[in-house]
Amino acid sequence: MVYIGPVIVGFIIGFIVGTRIKPNIASNLKFPASVYVLLAIVIIFIAYQQGPFPWYTDSVFANGLISAFAGIVIGKLTFGRG
Repeated sequence: MVYIGPVIVGFIIGFIVGTRIKPNIASNLKFPASVYVLLAIVIIFIAYQQGPFPWYTDSVFANGLISAFAGIVIGKLTFGRG
């Protein structure tokens, strides 16, 4: 059984952060695909190390972090500028 609360809250926060990622013409800060691959690897590692909330038994990962990463990617693809 997947607990829906952390998944929804993580996705909403990630979606908001994803929509705020904007390229600045004057800045050399770029977000190529390699940044998202590295972020996915780090998120999966942290989610595994953190584990589920103390009484959740649905998976070995922290579902809120995984859904936050999905929210960042979807927010960037839908409403992110650039």
